[in-house]
Amino acid sequence: MKKGLLFMIFVVMTMFTLVGCNSSNETTGGSSQTESMDTASAEPSENNEKIEITYWYAWGDKIGENNENLVKMFNESQDKIHVTAEYQGSYDDLHAKTQAAFAAGNAPEVTQNEIASVAIFANSGMTEELTPFVEKDDINIDDFIPGLMGNSYVNDQLYALPYLRSTPILYLNTTILEEAGLDPAGPKSWEEFEEYARALTIKDERVGMTLPINIWFYEAFVAQSGGQMLAEDGNSVAFNNEAGVAPVEFWKKMADEGIIKIPTGDEAGATAKQDFANGRSGMAFSSTADLSYWLTMSEEQGFELNTTFMPANKTFGVPTGGCNLVMTAGLDEATQEAAWEFIKWMTATEQTVYASEYTGYLPSRTTAVNSDEMQNLYQEFPQYEVAVEQLEYARPRPMKDEYPEISKVLTDEITRSIITGVNPQEALDLAADKANKLLN
Repeated sequence: MKKGLLFMIFVVMTMFTLVGCNSSNETTGGSSQTESMDTASAEPSENNEKIEITYWYAWGDKIGENNENLVKMFNESQDKIHVTAEYQGSYDDLHAKTQAAFAAGNAPEVTQNEIASVAIFANSGMTEELTPFVEKDDINIDDFIPGLMGNSYVNDQLYALPYLRSTPILYLNTTILEEAGLDPAGPKSWEEFEEYARALTIKDERVGMTLPINIWFYEAFVAQSGGQMLAEDGNSVAFNNEAGVAPVEFWKKMADEGIIKIPTGDEAGATAKQDFANGRSGMAFSSTADLSYWLTMSEEQGFELNTTFMPANKTFGVPTGGCNLVMTAGLDEATQEAAWEFIKWMTATEQTVYASEYTGYLPSRTTAVNSDEMQNLYQEFPQYEVAVEQLEYARPRPMKDEYPEISKVLTDEITRSIITGVNPQEALDLAADKANKLLN
């Protein structure tokens, strides 16, 4: 292995992988049968035994069940390939384990990349370029929703296909909203969001929202303010301007007034979910991947749940999140074909519909969105359609190799500003200075 690759793996393993989904998460031209049943093209070994491949995935509960269910369905759909699914923890855990396994020569054949990390793995030589496989099977890449493809390409080459994809959305306890005299449709702007938070707050009992300092949410607020996280050339950051400072000032203002609660530490996300479940907050930002969980939870807790876009400042805006599927590099031809057949099947329309219905993740293909199954689901549960409609305002996440470490620096400085009272501009300037040194 080249010295440069070893160094890259060492550097990457020290980084903090970003939150994408689960802040608590496809056929050609619409013909699912063509792709999902094409697994016969994978050649078995000479003694007619099945080709064995391993698939690593992140997150448990409904998301883990979805992965295990789909793998079981794939294994039962054909008799030439057997996939073993293995849970690896969070995206952080999954990425670190994959990097270590690749360095040791025993990486899984197929794994997930949280979307902001696709370039890290590709640039390090750990994943396989997928264009030859797509072209060989005439996969209709245009069927994948354009707003979800930005984190699939590295240096104009296709390294990943969208799988469990998400955006942050605004969850509303409409029972509490109505009791407070608020429109259950929710706030549409930052100004209305502040008004809702103030109206929902009851001292020592409830706040408008429990809001963890989450880089994914910050990216959304920067987009809503018309800004970018990185400069156009990717060689410097762009968050220490008016568009980047505005979210921190906004959060700090509401936190100081006591109408939002900002928890810190590793359990901040769990605290936000718990407060929303127990009625200690009336609103929550979270991934669309949490929707299936929240629909069940709200029924158990006896409140009505609604979802809507994250509120706009100058415009609406959200980053996408979740994971893409990738094939690890260095496989022999037969194993490559088996890995590809599995990736192709997992991202086909029929399986995309299944995963979206089961978890709440976005359907990543147009044919899935337009399917009778999804349209019927949207009619019965309109909360599911919000994230799909919000994709009009979605953007990819930055994929610079240094971005995970930049995110940690930025999160620390935002926390310092809000918790200790440091001026937001000063905090972001310091974060920008540290980030630009990482980039250069």
